[in-house]
Order: sequence, then structure tokens, then C-alpha cells
Amino acid sequence: MGLAGEIGRCEICAARFAATATAHRPRPVVWYRRSARLLIAGQAPGIRVHASGRPFADPSGDRLRTWTGLDAAGFYDIDRVAVVPMAFCFPGYNAKGHDLPPPPVCARTWRARVMAELPGLRLTLAVGGAAIRWHLGAKTLAEAMADWRGHAAAGVFPLPHPSWRNTAWLRRNPWFDAELVPELQARIRAVMEAPDEDPGGLA
Repeated sequence: MGLAGEIGRCEICAARFAATATAHRPRPVVWYRRSARLLIAGQAPGIRVHASGRPFADPSGDRLRTWTGLDAAGFYDIDRVAVVPMAFCFPGYNAKGHDLPPPPVCARTWRARVMAELPGLRLTLAVGGAAIRWHLGAKTLAEAMADWRGHAAAGVFPLPHPSWRNTAWLRRNPWFDAELVPELQARIRAVMEAPDEDPGGLA
């Protein structure tokens, strides 16, 4: 069955999800292969992704694809792009209709094992606070973004979540579109266009 198959059958959070306002069943969205060279480390699927089974198939994904410079075909090239969120399932809504955070048990259970199956990664996008904390060590979004060039040089681009909720942050920080996005797109092009046998790049 393999690890991806194990994750796809996971029901660790079944009782947790049943108790949410959405009262949904687990539906892990697993999108990676060993050959991946670019890792998109997100938060957790939203309700549209839960329905479709396709990562970032929502307006947040549209914004993220704009930042990366990848079209849909490139973004969903599963042989080169791994999308591994901090939780594989939609966490649900609370009683007020707000998104619940990714259950930490998911990352504790699966993340290290998945990362061990991705030996050829050359670049990581840590999207949102939970992914930033995992990949960059207990840093807040503000701390990570303040040193984004240093992190990028080490192979990890910290990014705010592309949700509409961060539109105000993006307006307050015009350097993100002016400086970070062009650098991000250049690095992604280099990673995606490098020959398969090229041992270079950032792990």
C-alpha cells in the first residue's frame, strides 16, 4: 500500500471532525511522489479541497499560483511538485463558522515519514504559520518574513497564507510583491527547469 496509501486511509481524527460544526468524515488529500523537487508545505485543506480532493483548488490556490508563477499544469505536476500540508484533512469549522486549525496529531503522525520519502527536494515553500514553525523552528510569521532572504538562501521561502484574510497584510507590505515574489518565481523556474539528473540545487 505504501505510505501515501496509509495516509489516505487515516481516520485518527474521525471523532474530532464529527464533533465540528461541519460534522464531516476524514478525507486525506495526499499529493506527492518520491521524485518531487519542489515542496509546498501548507496548512490544511479547506472545504472546497475537501470536496474535490485536489490541493489548493480554491481562490487561495489561485493566489498562490500567481505568487509562484506556475500555471495549473506546472503546479499539479505531481512528479515534480509535492503538496504536503501540516494536516492532510479539512479540520472543519467551529460553531461561528471559522476555520479550525490543523490538528497537531496529523503532523506528529505523518510528517517526518513523508519528508523522509522526499530525498530530492530542492526548494520548500512554507505557507502559513504552522508550516513556518515546522520548517523554520518556532518562528512567528513576522519573524520569518523579516528574514525571508536568509531563509530563502537556505532553501525555504516563508509565505503568508494566500487566503483573502491576509489581503490587508499584503497591502501593508508592498515589498512582498515587489521583492519576494520575483525572487520566488526565479527560484521556482530554476528548480522546475533543471535536468532530472542535475544534483545541484538546494535540498
